[in-house]
Amino acid sequence: MQKAIYTTVGIDELLPRVQALKGTGARFVQMHAERCVDDGSYRLVYTFIDVRAAQEHIAQDGSYAIENLVVEGIDQYQEIPSISSYYPAVFPFENEAHDLFGLAITDMQIDFKGFFYQVSTAEPMSVITPEVKAAREKAMKVRAAAEAKARKAAAEKSAAAAAAAGESAASAGDASAAASAQSAAAAGSDAQHDETAAKAALKAAEMEAKLAAMDPEKAAKVRAALAAKVARDKQKKEA
Repeated sequence: MQKAIYTTVGIDELLPRVQALKGTGARFVQMHAERCVDDGSYRLVYTFIDVRAAQEHIAQDGSYAIENLVVEGIDQYQEIPSISSYYPAVFPFENEAHDLFGLAITDMQIDFKGFFYQVSTAEPMSVITPEVKAAREKAMKVRAAAEAKARKAAAEKSAAAAAAAGESAASAGDASAAASAQSAAAAGSDAQHDETAAKAALKAAEMEAKLAAMDPEKAAKVRAALAAKVARDKQKKEA
């Protein structure tokens, strides 16, 4: 027989209790968030099962216990520490709590390259401004175009270099073949240069999307730091 144990904990107690469960070999099962109708606060329930203990109890009398940690009275802007450093499998559940209710779950160890799936509508989807949404979509398009351009340029130049080397070797002997090989190497170098430039453009686009999603004041500080780094790198190369 299965029984459920519910233990209410404060936000500051959550990580120590999860760490203790991890230490006993408990397995994460699920986590869910819900909104309390009475006062509009939120409630999180984390579910675990101690596999070894369950196996022993099942062997004895067919029973086992599901353990639940409950965090109650959460407001929408209160920070909730992620437990993903202990149980990576919690990420989709924490992500869902963020997306459905806009809960501020911090320090997730696994995410989709820093982005959540968000739309510019109010709850139950988390709020995101149309400007940030447009910046993210633009970054995705720039990335796809840069990758396609780099692949096409590299393929075309490699094919042209190989064809030129083959024709020269057949018609002019070893000396001409050597010259064609040098030409092929130069073409390959150009292709590599194009690919490097495309990757740099892609990196810049991704950074721009992240900056667009930040608080304006924080984004300005990050831009200033990046500009200072570029200046320092330039001075080192010129020295």
